[in-house]
Amino acid sequence: MASERDLPRVILASASSRRHELLSHILSNFEVQTADIDETPQSDELPAALVGRLAKSKALAIWNKNPDAIVIGADTIVTLGHEIFGKPKSQNDSIAILKKLSEKRHTVMTGVAIISASKNLSKVVKTEVEFACLSTKQIQNYWQTGEPQDKAGSYAIQGIGGKFVKQITGSYSNVVGLPLVETQLMLAEMGIHE
Repeated sequence: MASERDLPRVILASASSRRHELLSHILSNFEVQTADIDETPQSDELPAALVGRLAKSKALAIWNKNPDAIVIGADTIVTLGHEIFGKPKSQNDSIAILKKLSEKRHTVMTGVAIISASKNLSKVVKTEVEFACLSTKQIQNYWQTGEPQDKAGSYAIQGIGGKFVKQITGSYSNVVGLPLVETQLMLAEMGIHE
């Protein structure tokens, strides 16, 4: 049986506590390092291309400092048509975002990239989420909880924001921030099995 020293180092290139928790469901031993990259969309960049590029950029930024490791990068966005919703800049921004998502189906996309010295894998996973009708008062009250401030699309499906979700089609963990089935398959392709 291989000792822990024989296993490759795995690093999650993310400051997200949600991603850390999700990855711990499929990997027992990994490090966390934060990648500081420019997340500004390029002109005419489509949502799937953006989220895929950001995941790769995060993974590459950390891999360049740790070329002996396998690095996982991920990025999540919320889209309605071609409009991209990242983290809200203010309460008014949060209200505007959630008003747009109210009573509509939107798409949550997470790009996942895994980089090692010998292989680069990447995938964009999409989940459809349908919201109930949200009143301005509900949205204002939700802002006061502190939950939407650092979440793409200004809500957390795994928290209080879950009460807005009428239906989802696809991966639940993808909406939280890391699609577990797809990530586990990619890690297996990298030779990591647990």
